[in-house]
Amino acid sequence: MKHTASARKNSNAKGTSTRSRKPSATGRRFAVCVQNDGYEASLERNKIYVVLPDKDAEDDGDLRVVDESGEDYLFSSARFVAIDVPAAVKASLLKAS
Repeated sequence: MKHTASARKNSNAKGTSTRSRKPSATGRRFAVCVQNDGYEASLERNKIYVVLPDKDAEDDGDLRVVDESGEDYLFSSARFVAIDVPAAVKASLLKAS
């Protein structure tokens, strides 16, 4: 079952993940969690998260991130601030996720 943003359009709740593979280095972005209220078990404030490409989710104001479970879920983009990281940090973050 593929995730779609339309299933969560009016909610901040996380969806169900179907991805279990590690992300590749190409096209990956990163964001820092700045607000985790209600998702303390899934998100750590001030932690850097891998953001997976999901145009539909972003159009709805959400981001698909790999959370503490190692799975990807949709969260409101208001919970994150996008960041640029040096190549060495990117490699380390992707290896850890």
